[in-house]
Amino acid sequence: MTITKLQSVDPRVRRCPSASGPLSAAVAATLGLLPAVAAYAQDDAAGILEEVVVRAPHYVPSSNSAATKLDIPLIETPQAITVIPRDQIDLLNWDDMEQAVRYTSGVVGENFGPDERYDWLTLRGFNPIQYVDGLQAPVGSVTNVGLDLYGFQSMEVLKGPASVLYGQTPPGGIVNLTSRRPERDAGGEFDVQYGSFDHKQVAGDMTGPIGDISSYRLTALYRDRETQMDFVESERLYVAPAFTFDFSTRTRLTLLGYFQQDDIKNDGGGFLPAQGVSLPNPFGEVPIGRNLGEPGYNRYERDHYGVGYDFVHEFSDAVTLRQNLKYSNAEVEMHSVYGGGLQEDLRTVNRNVFDFNEDVDSLAVDTRAELRFGDDVTHTVLAGVDYRDYENVSEFTFGFWAAPTLDLFEPVYGVGTIPSLPYFPFTNQQQEQIGAYLQDQIRFDRLIFTLSARNDWVDTENPGQSKSDSEFTYRAGVNYLFDSGLAPYAAYATSFQPTPGATFEGDPFDPTSGEQFEVGIKYEPKGMPDGVNAFMTLAAYELTQEDVLTPDPDPDHLFFNVQAGEVEVKGIELEGVARFNERLSLNGSYSYTDSEVTKSNGPDLGKRLTMVPEQKFSLLVDYTFQTGALAGFGFGAGVRYQSDSYGDGANEWRNPSVTLYDAILHYDRAGWRFAVNGSNLTDKEYVSRCSSIVDCFYGLRRVVTASVTRHWGAN
Repeated sequence: MTITKLQSVDPRVRRCPSASGPLSAAVAATLGLLPAVAAYAQDDAAGILEEVVVRAPHYVPSSNSAATKLDIPLIETPQAITVIPRDQIDLLNWDDMEQAVRYTSGVVGENFGPDERYDWLTLRGFNPIQYVDGLQAPVGSVTNVGLDLYGFQSMEVLKGPASVLYGQTPPGGIVNLTSRRPERDAGGEFDVQYGSFDHKQVAGDMTGPIGDISSYRLTALYRDRETQMDFVESERLYVAPAFTFDFSTRTRLTLLGYFQQDDIKNDGGGFLPAQGVSLPNPFGEVPIGRNLGEPGYNRYERDHYGVGYDFVHEFSDAVTLRQNLKYSNAEVEMHSVYGGGLQEDLRTVNRNVFDFNEDVDSLAVDTRAELRFGDDVTHTVLAGVDYRDYENVSEFTFGFWAAPTLDLFEPVYGVGTIPSLPYFPFTNQQQEQIGAYLQDQIRFDRLIFTLSARNDWVDTENPGQSKSDSEFTYRAGVNYLFDSGLAPYAAYATSFQPTPGATFEGDPFDPTSGEQFEVGIKYEPKGMPDGVNAFMTLAAYELTQEDVLTPDPDPDHLFFNVQAGEVEVKGIELEGVARFNERLSLNGSYSYTDSEVTKSNGPDLGKRLTMVPEQKFSLLVDYTFQTGALAGFGFGAGVRYQSDSYGDGANEWRNPSVTLYDAILHYDRAGWRFAVNGSNLTDKEYVSRCSSIVDCFYGLRRVVTASVTRHWGAN
């Protein structure tokens, strides 16, 4: 967002529509977004906007490159995609992906409550793999790397199979973070924050020219805070330099780098007993801040960096070559004591020791050519080859080693000795992946076909085991663009994902396969006055994953699996974002998700997937005065509802539904922004997940953050 003073061209304003009441009324308000756009834009009974002090020109996204690896308008892409741009991130001071998806359909965050290390997301029933600048991040034991959102210009949520362009991915989709890029116009910001749990943060972002052909950007952040869990201290340093060289009007090279260091002390990680959290306990409820770890011993340290480049050369208006490369590394050292359940007295907690080290290296490069040709029927052809060299080495101490016990309700730490345990190899995997893909977007008047195909060759080396896979995936989609801005679409896509491990006989597992049918309607109003922007998507899909691991039915093969499982997810997703005359912003979403394990040899047969609520609804409304005595003052409110879900595969542990409320106050003037952001305003105490009698996690309590930001230049 930028803060300026401008004379505007007579856009019309009127009293803002609002939504209130129960969930059904809120859903109706979201569905009513389309007529609200037209009514707001075309009403003539209004005054003239004389002064603008706050601008968010990219609040409503219009294009993306994640789904097609081309800069194609969202309305022409036959797939549900959510783009969360910097303007939206700034409005609510989101600092991680879990927070950023609160108002997004089809994706659920904060599955383990607050976590300073990772972003636990569930996308259409599956854990999405994280990408950075279009290349897979160095994910190891977890499918994301917990990068700070401040360093990125946008977050893209690609829903459904993405293997046709990205190779081995889960069928639910991926998330991609796009780094902030240098700009020729000088500008920047400096931000200071203080908030709940002694949250202290300073951050800055500067960009501008260097000489005639180059420009730079430097983004940095330092944060020191506690959390709702007793004794936890979290410290983060993030630095991201970038340089762009415009060698000519057709040739550009951007160098990108980032470094993030996390140091988290005393985090017990949750793992609370169900008795006292979701079940009765004669001694009362377990306090939300109860730490079952060992202060002074528990520690999580991570150094994570990435360096690379984006290169583009236009041979002509019809032929373009692009290449992006990134080498990344993530090194983790963790020492942990955690809760292991209650003894018979229902207050003495057994505790275990789990220490874990991991080192992940990844080199990824993607080279692709774009070719455009045709007259009455036009083609945009994309042909590419990508390569990834990946190594993951980790070791751990077995978690059933006992640590000293603890009184759940009157804990005394530092009693007894934590055993010094030997490390055992956990992972020593090397993997090479080569993918060749071809895509053609065929346009005939208003009808657009998108056809894509890819083949991957994946070689995986584990100690004593080698596996080579060759997988073919494809996608076919069609859009039709009406003059009104409506665009119905339909698509079919497939995916694959390698499966680690082997059968009882020692045969390596084959990759799982996924397929999805999706139909929907996208709407981007046409002919609206300047200053009115909106985009909306309604999607329905049916997704199936086959060759899922399930217990071996042979009683002599205990603890082994076979690939006889199947999972099915069906859903409807509605999502809209709009901004009117730099005053009113709306974000709304609704998801209905029906998940089921359709084939299994285990207790999960016929059950719902974990952490997949059937319904999720959210609505955010923000208004800023742009004229008069209150010019620059704004406020907003949001509501988030999530129906119940299950924490375990057998559906024995139900996480109750929850409704949470957010609010914003902000004042912008002459390059300054003062803001107060609050989430879970009523300080609702709720359980985010219980997966067994010993594994329960509380959701995030009320968090209020005050910030002061100084903007300058074109930023």
